[in-house]
Amino acid sequence: MSKGVGRRLWHYALLYKKSFILSLVMLAITVAAELTGPFIAKTMIDTHILGIEKKWYVVTNPGSNPSYEIDFRGKVYIRGDRIPEGQPLGQEVRVLQAGRQFALIESPLVSDGERKINGDTLVVTKAGQSTTYPAYVLSGTELYQFYKPEIQGLVKLILIYLGLLIVASVFQFGEKYVMQTSANRVIQRMRGDVYKQIHRMPINYFDNLPAGKVVSRVTNDTEAVKDLFVTVLAQFFSGSIYMIGILGALFLLDYKLGLACMVVIPILFVWIVVYRKFASKYNRVIRSRLSDMNGMLNESIQGMPIIRAFRRGKETKQEFEELNEDYYQHQRKMQRLNSLTSHNLVGVLRNAAFVLLIWYFGGASLGVGTVISVGVLYAFIDYMNRLFQPIVGMVNQLATLESSLVSAERVFELMDQEGTDVAEGTLPRYKGNVKFDQVTFAYIENENVLKNISFEAKQGQTVALVGHTGSGKSSIMNLLFRFYDVNQGKVTIDGKDVKDIPKQMLRQHMGIVLQDPFLFTGTIANNVSLNDPAITREKVDAALNAVGAKRVLNNLPNGFDEPVIEKGSTLSAGQRQIISFARALAFDPAILILDEATASIDTETEAVIQDALEVLKKGRTTFIIAHRLSTIRSADQILVLHRGEIVERGNHEELMAQKGRYFNMYQLQQGGGAAPAPTLAPASAAAVEPDKVSLRAAE
Repeated sequence: MSKGVGRRLWHYALLYKKSFILSLVMLAITVAAELTGPFIAKTMIDTHILGIEKKWYVVTNPGSNPSYEIDFRGKVYIRGDRIPEGQPLGQEVRVLQAGRQFALIESPLVSDGERKINGDTLVVTKAGQSTTYPAYVLSGTELYQFYKPEIQGLVKLILIYLGLLIVASVFQFGEKYVMQTSANRVIQRMRGDVYKQIHRMPINYFDNLPAGKVVSRVTNDTEAVKDLFVTVLAQFFSGSIYMIGILGALFLLDYKLGLACMVVIPILFVWIVVYRKFASKYNRVIRSRLSDMNGMLNESIQGMPIIRAFRRGKETKQEFEELNEDYYQHQRKMQRLNSLTSHNLVGVLRNAAFVLLIWYFGGASLGVGTVISVGVLYAFIDYMNRLFQPIVGMVNQLATLESSLVSAERVFELMDQEGTDVAEGTLPRYKGNVKFDQVTFAYIENENVLKNISFEAKQGQTVALVGHTGSGKSSIMNLLFRFYDVNQGKVTIDGKDVKDIPKQMLRQHMGIVLQDPFLFTGTIANNVSLNDPAITREKVDAALNAVGAKRVLNNLPNGFDEPVIEKGSTLSAGQRQIISFARALAFDPAILILDEATASIDTETEAVIQDALEVLKKGRTTFIIAHRLSTIRSADQILVLHRGEIVERGNHEELMAQKGRYFNMYQLQQGGGAAPAPTLAPASAAAVEPDKVSLRAAE
């Protein structure tokens, strides 16, 4: 992970630092409560269970500490660590375990070793030398008398232990809930920022990147980053705190044991570094292939009619399988890496640590003068098991960590693209005077698609743009909408350069009707208003009625509330066009662009739309891009374009009188048999003009 990615992820986490800090505090309480358990178990073993083998004394003055005094066979005994300060000591006795039996000897134990009971004698053997002690073998009831004073302490410790478990459970729930809630809020914020960034991107960004890849950044990649916050960071935070707490507890138990376990830290560090070196390379390819497959799927679904019509299914499937196979092979490499560095390796380390423990401390822990007590040994083993649990959790998250970091890098790569902020506020409605002054423009450097374009459209005029495909008609509209900016010259509206007007505000008083209008999922009414609160239902109905929608949509069962699915695929071309006309009218633009608005509809619907056109054009400056020249006869000004230049201009009658390019095109469409227009040379990259106009006005 580059420092930049880590720093930016940290910045997002700081947005909700209070929640994360609260989570960490609850985690610390959870760890403290859980790690107290082995200490309690140590006390129970060393003090209350194995403590019976400590020195006992005959009480010469009974009643000084009655809770711990035992009346046995006519004498009162008390354990040495229970004698009140200053009380005189009587005869020393011992209660010792040999096999499954316990025996009382009324003398000190000289040295300890292997114990064995022979009748009334306890034999202790050490280094081949045996010592015998007269002994009284205790029955179960008699043994209970020596344990009875410890019952109260055991019960108390058990209750404390259960209480700590309850506290740990409550705070663990709170920690996980707050941590995951905070992580989800971080991702919600990040996903919103990514979507906001998409609206800031210039149109050419979407021209060069398939929609499926953009969708993959917003959905798949941010979802992978969510795993980083929700799962990985939670595991690493909690694991780190657990390990710090456990190592601290081990040092409190025995510093030698703590030092022995510190070797785990550098091993884990090297482990993570080596893993990430290989995993990062594989994950970049995996995320890239996933993005490629999403892009291809999106393209295939949208182009399914073409694929089937031209019988390209087999070839398309093969292209997808090649991507899928590459994705699969890199996933296999990741699986092999994960298998080699999985939690099984943690198990090997844990077992090695136990072997070291038994070898180094085991023998010394069983005799008198032990290096460590049995209780300490138990607590240490318990802590060792607990120490490797967070390591297992952290190791298991390494694959997710690396995948998330690669996805975060891809997300931030998108967010670092240069864009334009969406402007707030409003702009007074234009009069609608548009002027192009010596405008030159190229989508690709040095390959101009418009050359020295100059014309003026006055308020309320209708200007038609005609010409062969690639002549520059749609590019003029792109510049007017500022989907792109001019390379030379300038475009003005009411005398003001459009470059001086924020893009979002510029488009407030512009409307567009495309040849293939885009409809969103919702209803017909929603598609007219685009859910703009300023456009009431009354305005929606009035706009639809004004463009003659009733005649075209009268067969729909729900009328203007008819559901619309993606792209309006259940509606005819004419119905979709009428809805887009109503949308333009409802927003009441000062400048209206009609891009081949009647090119793909039937003759009957065209009559309705021609009437709608007259309604739309009233009181606004209108630009019409048309191939069907009969629809623009009434235009105030007709501009004939060829290879990015205006070669003729005037109204219909003036251009027909010139008997030039416009005259020839019109005669051909009317079947007049006029001489064809001059043959076009093969289109160069400069002459090819993709259909750039779209509704991405939120750029």
